[in-house]
Amino acid sequence: MAAQSYPVELTAPDIEPYRKGNTGIEFVTSFDSGKPGPHVMINAITHGNEICGAIALDTLFKLGLRPSRGILTFGFINHMAYARFDAANPDASRFVDEDFNRVWVENRLDSDEDTVELRRARELRPLFDTVDLMLDIHSLGTYSKPLMICHGLKKERDFAAKVNFPAHIMCGSGHIVGKRIIEYTPFNDAANDKVALLVECGQHWAASSGRVALDTALHFLRVADVVDPAFIDAHLSAEGKNPPKAEMWEVTGGITAKTDDFRFAEQYIGMEVIAKAGTPIAQDGGETIVTPHDDCLLMMPSYKQGAGTRKLRLCKRIG
Repeated sequence: MAAQSYPVELTAPDIEPYRKGNTGIEFVTSFDSGKPGPHVMINAITHGNEICGAIALDTLFKLGLRPSRGILTFGFINHMAYARFDAANPDASRFVDEDFNRVWVENRLDSDEDTVELRRARELRPLFDTVDLMLDIHSLGTYSKPLMICHGLKKERDFAAKVNFPAHIMCGSGHIVGKRIIEYTPFNDAANDKVALLVECGQHWAASSGRVALDTALHFLRVADVVDPAFIDAHLSAEGKNPPKAEMWEVTGGITAKTDDFRFAEQYIGMEVIAKAGTPIAQDGGETIVTPHDDCLLMMPSYKQGAGTRKLRLCKRIG
């Protein structure tokens, strides 16, 4: 099954007015309340083709949001890739040299290796080291339901459960190489209280993903307790108000294509729950891939072709 093409229903905002910022790092702006509190950061465009986060931050800037305590920082992370975004070829601007959300490994950050994304990561790293609570806004390649992702430490699960938006919290990894920003060592340390979460807001360019990005940012800020609750209540969408209790799922493993001839059994979009263990879900060359356990959730299917491509994450319900 080939990858589908999707309509671009969102307009990528002009972020050039935010280039200078006030931190000495391009496209990063911090607001200091002058009162004790955590340093909270919201990231957009870690991938340059995922424009919903840019929409959310542009909206919060234009609404004049300021923290009531602590420090609030907004960052347009991979602005280099975003500058290449073209609605006529929207997938082409995901990154410049490599996936920015896989470079957060110390031996690469400390090395002499040189890519556009590594240079930007090294520029941001001292700032990230000061952040207590981070939300990294992303989107998905299919019309999957939105989901929140954490690496899985108790502090992350507890914080994500309080955010309680979107309606699914997915705990674990399942990717192939490297580390995501949320797995960067200061966040992935059980000995401190730092937390980083990643939200997937729905299909990259679906109109709904812009709304989900803003609603998630507002719910995150509510739990971080650095913004006037009245601001949050005033700007949540109707869909974002009074969400049901989110489901929590554990990533039990990932499927990576072994051959160039990988085919799903159906046109999965993600978040399907397969009732019975042993149900065929894909063919990889001559191998049949089946669900490893009952009530197996299929997370983030990929239709990118080629051996070595991550195709799917498998999840089981927690509790």
